[in-house]
Amino acid sequence: MGFFDGAPLGAPAGLGFSTGLLDRAAHRREDADWLRAARETPSTRFVALCRDTPVLAFTEGTLDPLFPHDRLESLGSPVETLFLGLDGDAARFAIDLAPDRFEALKERADLKLIDMRSIAMQGLFTPGLTNTIGAAKALFGWHQRHRFCSNCGTPSVVSAAGWKRSCPSCKTEHFPRTDPVAIMLTIDGDRCLLGRGAELPTNRYSCLAGFVEPGETFEDAVRRETFEETRIRTGRVRYLFDQPWPFPSSLMIGCLAEATSTEITIDPNEIADARWFDRDEVRQMLSETHPEGLTAPPRMAIANHIMQIFVDGD
Repeated sequence: MGFFDGAPLGAPAGLGFSTGLLDRAAHRREDADWLRAARETPSTRFVALCRDTPVLAFTEGTLDPLFPHDRLESLGSPVETLFLGLDGDAARFAIDLAPDRFEALKERADLKLIDMRSIAMQGLFTPGLTNTIGAAKALFGWHQRHRFCSNCGTPSVVSAAGWKRSCPSCKTEHFPRTDPVAIMLTIDGDRCLLGRGAELPTNRYSCLAGFVEPGETFEDAVRRETFEETRIRTGRVRYLFDQPWPFPSSLMIGCLAEATSTEITIDPNEIADARWFDRDEVRQMLSETHPEGLTAPPRMAIANHIMQIFVDGD
């Protein structure tokens, strides 16, 4: 079987944010009585964020992202509380703490404030818990950027336990968005195309990527973005697997693309560099043994796993 044959693969082990733990229980989002009772139930737990940063309980060297109700008061009054779903029969909520609480929380010995990317890269929690925290971060991030109705400009209000914003003036309903991003590895025989964005370390190369545009399939986005960034044309596209990416709220759609041209001309407005790499070089980049010191994205990132598929020969 070749690279461009076969069904989607499903999320590989180690792929960050890809293992969902919760039943979203969407039928409970409008049930005010149930939500009120669930917030007070002893088995309920809360994910806490402050200034977009997860707040973690720290006890005897152990980190815990889930707070019981009786510990919330010590964190401060939440700006917003959202319902995330159910873990078995236990409800999970997320609270967003006031930004001015950040320094006080940071100074406490019984808490740690660790950014979301570090949590995922260090594998501090199970994949399911990391997914839960990431979902809370993405959802709060959407609310912070969509406080006004895009139809009439009136301040909107949170509804459906955090899964909707409603305009009190024109009655328009707004729902959390996820931005689809095509991320692809273009293959030409025994070599692949990798690029380096200006924001990456100078020694790190990765898959090319770009947002899917309105009216566009992700296959067409793969071909368009590859051509825009490198002038490489591609033919067949194979979807592999995807990854929720809460920075701030994207869905990375992992693909392979078959090169139909090979001469690279980069667009410096898009990327800093792009090169063809053979299989041994990519293997060395993944293992951090490349003679030029070149590296790949970390294992929690979807690009790492796409590159590993190329190294393994599908």
